[in-house]
Amino acid sequence: MEHIKVFTQLIASELHLSEHAVENTLKLLDEGCTIPFISRYRKERTGGLDEVQITAISDRSQQLQEIAKRKDTIVKTITEQGKLTPELAKRINDCWEQTTLEDIYLPYKPKRRTRAQIAREQGLEPLATILLLQRENNPEAAARRFCVGDIHDSTTALHGAQDIIAEQVSEDEKSRNLVRSIFRREAYIESKVVKSQKDTEEAQKFSDYFEWGEPLRRCSSHRLLAMRRGENEGILRLKITIDDDDAIGRLQRNYVHGNGACQKLVAEAVEDGYKRLLLPSIETEFMTQSKERADEEAIRVFAENLRQLLLSAPLGQKRVMGIDPGFRTGCKVVCLDAQGNLVHHEAIFPHPPVNHRMQATMHIQQMISDYHIEAIAIGNGTASRKTKDFISDTLSASSSDTPHPNVYVVSEDGASVYSASKVARDEFPDEDVTVRGAVSIGRRLMDPLAELVKIDPKSIGVGQYQHDVDPTKLKHTLDQTVESCVNMVGVNINTASQHLLTYVSGLGPVLAKNIVDYRRENGPFSSRSQLKKVPRLGPAAYQQCAGFLRIPEARNPLDNSAVHPESYPVVELMAKDHQCTVADLIKNKAIRESIDISRYVNEETGLPTLTDIMRELEKPGRDPREAIEEFEFDSSIQTISDLHEGMVLPGIVTNITNFGAFVDIGVHQDGLVHVSQLANRYVSDPTQVVRLHQHVKVRVIGVDLRRNRISLSMK
Repeated sequence: MEHIKVFTQLIASELHLSEHAVENTLKLLDEGCTIPFISRYRKERTGGLDEVQITAISDRSQQLQEIAKRKDTIVKTITEQGKLTPELAKRINDCWEQTTLEDIYLPYKPKRRTRAQIAREQGLEPLATILLLQRENNPEAAARRFCVGDIHDSTTALHGAQDIIAEQVSEDEKSRNLVRSIFRREAYIESKVVKSQKDTEEAQKFSDYFEWGEPLRRCSSHRLLAMRRGENEGILRLKITIDDDDAIGRLQRNYVHGNGACQKLVAEAVEDGYKRLLLPSIETEFMTQSKERADEEAIRVFAENLRQLLLSAPLGQKRVMGIDPGFRTGCKVVCLDAQGNLVHHEAIFPHPPVNHRMQATMHIQQMISDYHIEAIAIGNGTASRKTKDFISDTLSASSSDTPHPNVYVVSEDGASVYSASKVARDEFPDEDVTVRGAVSIGRRLMDPLAELVKIDPKSIGVGQYQHDVDPTKLKHTLDQTVESCVNMVGVNINTASQHLLTYVSGLGPVLAKNIVDYRRENGPFSSRSQLKKVPRLGPAAYQQCAGFLRIPEARNPLDNSAVHPESYPVVELMAKDHQCTVADLIKNKAIRESIDISRYVNEETGLPTLTDIMRELEKPGRDPREAIEEFEFDSSIQTISDLHEGMVLPGIVTNITNFGAFVDIGVHQDGLVHVSQLANRYVSDPTQVVRLHQHVKVRVIGVDLRRNRISLSMK
């Protein structure tokens, strides 16, 4: 890869990593290795870098590559103008900071026909130089020498020269950096409501920002994004301000020397250049930069929430009943086998206005018996509480001979998006959206990761202003998060959907489809090596994906572990040296403890890999996710009007933002635990205190019925 030495030095310095580790990581990425593969199976080459560090190296490398392309364009443009000097070429070549690079380029950047450009065409550049030298006692007399063509008098000539000076000031690197330094220290962001919108219903959600102002450096990402949304909707007006008089005075001190007619003209030109050109440019730059930082923070929070959601505790392969609750349209009920296949579906009407409760009770009891249901998943949307109460009553009324499955309430965010998607239509071409939605709810209980990967993460409901951030950056980060989670858990190649396989390291849509097609035609995979027979799955893809795919019933027990096939010979040598089989190694702790792994270090396999192998032999194919827990809301609380201050209630964390956590307490409106109410100490990052779907106890500290807002505390 071109520039790899420069990139290595820059990235190592910025991220405080060794150049050796960064260089090897960049080489592995350039060879097509994925981030999960590098972090899991190439620890010797990277010095044990984790996914976060490797992702940072990858992202910064891509940024530097974009800068390298930009530099090529800049050099080409300046060369075509005949203005590229060796000194300028060196400055551009040595620069790897985007803002500085654009400042260097600015005087040469092709632009629309400006006032300064027109003045140059009229031959006024020498007059601008005379003014800047500030040695001419009578600038008007000097200006008369330039009264030719369209320049009819000295005043016009001097104005044209001032336009040239104003543009030079606005494009000068020192001037720009001076104003930037003032913005960094003093910039103040202000938000005001558009008067004609103030009393509209749409504007009320932005009422906190009708008259708002604070230092830009202290403006949190969620406040900035909220204000930007208000601006985009035509409700708010935003501006960033500094002390203009101070900035103009400091600029003038750099350009104006002494007193006199020339100095007065230059001072006017500097002020004009600041107000007309430099200030709008730097204000836009800071508005853009602040938006980018807010985006990064919002994306980080969203990605962390998504990670926690994808790694939610799975129930596992159980026979599940999924219920999508409803009132008027009834509850859609599906029965799934242990592999998540749909075996039965029907609608029941246990609630008003239809209210066939007795009939619904009999049908639920019959389905539990007929399909040997082991667990029930109820969506947490409309009629969820009523449906859960109905199911509890139904189970209580069942005979002791009838199985009593555990009941779980499952988030149904995004289920409707899935049910109308191409993925759902391909899975259930003959079923309507209500059946598909209920299936999604049931499968989420069995394996949240396998089901949620089918849904656009933006529709899952765990973001913070996800529709306001840069969509390209958001998608890139969320795709990386999904890929990381899928490969961390591992995938059963014989039960995984095509969509889930897409996220396995080294695969993608085409190879995922080919694996599913091969499985359909040839039956379940019996070994990882069988993957090599899948069309278009070559050695490179096999190397990247094999360690993350599991085969529970494989002849070789290592095929159901995170041990990579390239390390099988080492494990087989261990078994041979101890006169046992690989299966014996896994079963017998005493044998494993007697192994001196340092004896098996070679050029390809170091101690980090050997340590991972021994950990995996202890619990092959272990699921890193926690065990699932049942949960009950307070039965005396049904609606927001039932709440009063001081109540202590059980709840489930549904979303985490920079400003706190949202908690479902069972009243169809999540309450907010502000970051200041999360703990009896200062909390800078809510994710350090709570996690998604955590069961918590909260105290009601405020109820706003008009705005439908609930304030909670965990103190």
